[in-house]
Amino acid sequence: MNTITFKKVLFFLMTFVTITMAAQEKGKINGTISLSGNTPAENISVALKGTAYSAVTGANGQYEIRNIKPGTYTLRVSAVGISNVETSVTVAAGENVKKDFTLTESQEQLNEVVISGNVNRYSKKESVTVSRLPLKNLENAQVYNVVTKELMTDQLVTNQDDAIKNIPGVYQLWGSTGRAGDGGSYFASRGFVTQALVRNGVAGTVIANNDAANIESIEAIKGPSATLFGSILTSYGGLINRVTKKPHETFGGEVTYQTGSFGFNRATIDVNTPVSEDKKALFRLNASTTKSQTFQDYGMNKSFFFAPSFTYKFSDKLTATIEGEFFNQDATGMHLIYLDWTATPSQIGITNAKDLKYDFKRSLNGSDFITQTKSRNIFATVDYKISDSWKSQSVITSANNEAEGPGVWLYLLNTTQMSRNAWGFQGSSNAIEFQQNFIGDFSIGKMRNRVVIGGDIYHTKGYTNITYLPSGGYLFDIVDYNGTIPNYNAFNQNNVQAQLDQSTNVYNSGTNLSTHSVYVSDVLNITPSLLISAGVRFDNFENRGSYSAVTNTTSGGFSQNAFSPKFGIVYQIIEEQVSVFGNYQNSFKNVLNPNQGSTQPNVNTDTFKPEHANQIEVGVKLNAFKNKLNANISYYNIKVEDIVRTNALNPNSSIQDGTQKSEGFELEINANPIPGLNIVAGYAYNDSRLEKTEANVNGLRPTTAGPQSLANLWISYKLPVETIDGLGIGFGGNYADETLIYNQYVSTGARETFKLPSYTVLNASLFYDKPKYRVSLKVNNLTDELYFNGYTTINVQAPRTFMGGVTYKF
Repeated sequence: MNTITFKKVLFFLMTFVTITMAAQEKGKINGTISLSGNTPAENISVALKGTAYSAVTGANGQYEIRNIKPGTYTLRVSAVGISNVETSVTVAAGENVKKDFTLTESQEQLNEVVISGNVNRYSKKESVTVSRLPLKNLENAQVYNVVTKELMTDQLVTNQDDAIKNIPGVYQLWGSTGRAGDGGSYFASRGFVTQALVRNGVAGTVIANNDAANIESIEAIKGPSATLFGSILTSYGGLINRVTKKPHETFGGEVTYQTGSFGFNRATIDVNTPVSEDKKALFRLNASTTKSQTFQDYGMNKSFFFAPSFTYKFSDKLTATIEGEFFNQDATGMHLIYLDWTATPSQIGITNAKDLKYDFKRSLNGSDFITQTKSRNIFATVDYKISDSWKSQSVITSANNEAEGPGVWLYLLNTTQMSRNAWGFQGSSNAIEFQQNFIGDFSIGKMRNRVVIGGDIYHTKGYTNITYLPSGGYLFDIVDYNGTIPNYNAFNQNNVQAQLDQSTNVYNSGTNLSTHSVYVSDVLNITPSLLISAGVRFDNFENRGSYSAVTNTTSGGFSQNAFSPKFGIVYQIIEEQVSVFGNYQNSFKNVLNPNQGSTQPNVNTDTFKPEHANQIEVGVKLNAFKNKLNANISYYNIKVEDIVRTNALNPNSSIQDGTQKSEGFELEINANPIPGLNIVAGYAYNDSRLEKTEANVNGLRPTTAGPQSLANLWISYKLPVETIDGLGIGFGGNYADETLIYNQYVSTGARETFKLPSYTVLNASLFYDKPKYRVSLKVNNLTDELYFNGYTTINVQAPRTFMGGVTYKF
């Protein structure tokens, strides 16, 4: 979208200001609804009887009804299956009336009500992480998507990667390898590569596939987001934040056992309890143990996950929480096939993975190659209420990961041969982050002002040791993948490890960097319907370089400063129901001149400035029919500037003038049209291309951008009580357009590609859910489709699989 068009949109929104300011001054009612035991009550309807004024409580039990004409009303609190609460309330012009309620129902009773009632179970758009402010989705000028634990339960999701398939426009490039440093899964979002590195808004790196046992929800925050989250943990396409389960004041929990195809067995427990009579001390434990094999002849996974959390309420003003995540995994890496890097697809003889005549049930690995992965994450937060208008939030997190094991992969050489390759790796990555936020919610005259002022210190240090085979490379042997392989089983962990133990070809690398940041973000209600937001971040980045123990020297260090601003505007056409928005978002990446320190003639050794991405986005958000219909639709345009590239006039030198453009639109619908029926659907289209860059890829789509079109759907229907109480079905799946893992011009000037074919994968479930137990069945990949993803690789995905689970709730 060009600048002129965006200005027109802003002008259109601003014209409503005069209309609204001329309207009669109105009041509002807000407050908190709690259950017995002081637990927040979510999805409770609050309405002014006989009027259209209403609201629904969020996860924190809070509600707000705005734009109320002065007068006396009857305020009704209700939900299906609970006793209504009514009280008289008088609202004066410009007055903010606070009304809190405590319901007599317990958490268990409310859970039963939510299951039985007309509730949009997959919609949870209130988040304290996305903006670091108490801001509703309709008030937020940025797009974000949320995967709720209810949706994950209905889909029998056991890990983060499967849950992310419900997010429009996010595509898994490849799964977790479990290796140190970069072992976590990689995703494409809005044409750029990102990882799930954020936990509760701060660093929470895990180098394996995150276990779902401790996940309350997953948030995908779209677009460049450095202003609030920095550049280390995010990408230009956005970030993925997992929100963990927290202790609460009511005893309860559940135990689940799941089993399925290929030796899948899993047990989980979630137990919450007060540990003091006054309920100031609260404890919660989530844990799981999982063991499975793959659908191939060799491949396994064995893991144990343990996540305790403890909250202590020192007073009404001061609360502290400490959480831990401890994860151990022994697993084979995913099955990877690379294209022979010395040849083009036409020289290999295959240009599409669907034409690869290979039995994917053969791993070509003689026995399991096991990588041992360990993660230790500690997260602590202290919340202090300074006054009615201000609160302080102090957060410290420590993320520690280590891994060891041989890595193996295949190279596709031609129509009959693949090479089998291996290396040994060992390493660790450690990060610590401290963040301090001061959050204000106050009025300037008649205008509501919500602001966060914060600072952040982040430091990470790690190392990786890579051991090559004695020959100095990776090659173990070459096999005919279509025919008989006499030495098939010779490629195994014992033989490879024996060679690695004799090798002296070891490469050492390390990271040692820090960022020091301050930021401020403000959301101002010009009127109850018109909001304008702005923010800026200053970031000091320091890369301390790589240390060589041989020479006792450090090289490659550099320091840079960067500013990252953002702006937004929201106008609620229909208050609490329909809003239009626009935003400008920014992010950056610190870059090192690869020729720094060179003494060659005519080589550019200048210090490069940070690379920047700028996004313009406009769209519409809906929350209509008393939360029965939620929707987002938006158009975005991202341009990355100052990309470092090779100087075509001097191949030994680099210049900083490359660009990349990415534009597209995204649609998400979350609906509860009739009691028991819940629908979540999404579609995303992305057009990404490199510009002003190396000639062999100039003007082409990056191979890391993922498919152009993605779609997701899940429909769940719980039959009416009078039919079969508790019985429900689910159906849905994912569609992905074809993906290019090779896309460039070759020496002849012709363009060559290698494609992963498009796919449609369908899943179905059946469940019987009662207040005390739940029985579930699911089929993944119902049609047994052969499909792939890949990060410049061919990664085969699982065929048809069956799962079943039994849950006891207490």
